[in-house]
Order: sequence, then structure tokens, then C-alpha cells
Amino acid sequence: MLTHVEQKQLPYSAEQMFALVAAVDKYDEFLPWCIKSRINKREEGGEVFYADLIVGYKLLREKFSSRVVLEDNLIYIEYLKGPLQNLKNKWVFTDKEDGGCIIDFEVEFEFRNKALQSLATLFFNEVVKRMTDAFEGRANQVYG
Repeated sequence: MLTHVEQKQLPYSAEQMFALVAAVDKYDEFLPWCIKSRINKREEGGEVFYADLIVGYKLLREKFSSRVVLEDNLIYIEYLKGPLQNLKNKWVFTDKEDGGCIIDFEVEFEFRNKALQSLATLFFNEVVKRMTDAFEGRANQVYG
């Protein structure tokens, strides 16, 4: 299983960053390789919803379905179906006293296909960096 843990400080509030990450239906506007993103269903209260992402690169396209849980300063994404064996993603947002916030980001995943898993291992750090940079870039665009 591939795992990445990162902490980042940004000049935006925890509330702003939480809202940006929770807007899964906007991911196709800025996230690399994300072709389509949508929220399919919300549970009563809206703190839990189900979303699909279609990601692609060249001729390869895959659909991922996830359950997203929103809690105070935490967003947890639980993989439901798609080409992976496992995917877990967690975001924690904490306001800093002097302004801005700290974001703790964790992702782990594993492909069902061992060949794809081996290939993913080669590019994992670059893919995660591009994704986290895309969220920071989106925050600069929306809030900067």
C-alpha cells in the first residue's frame, strides 16, 4: 500500500480550506487528471455524501466512487468502488492563532492490479505533489 502524509500551512482560514476540499463537484475545474466530478447523493443533514470522480490520462479512464464524511475540521474520504483495492484520504484543518491554517493531509491507496501498483509506485510522489499543489493553487485563485 502506498501512503503519503503531509502538513502544509496556508494563509487561508480552516473554514475556507474545508469548504474548498468539501466541494468535490468542483474538482474537475482544477484537479489534474480529473475529467468529471459530481456529488450523487447527500445523506440527511449533508455531512455525508457520495461522489464520483472520473480520472484519466491519455486513453486510460477510470471511475472512482467514494463516501465523503464532513466533521467539524475533518474531511474523510472512504473508497467504495473503482479500480483500486483500497483508498483512504483524510484532511484535517486547524486555524493558526496568527492567521491562516495548518492542513494535515493523508492518503493511502492500493491498486487491485499488481502491475498498475508497481507503476504507481514509480510516480506516486509526483502525482500526490501535483494534487496537493492543485488544491493550493485553487485556494489562491478563489481566496487570494
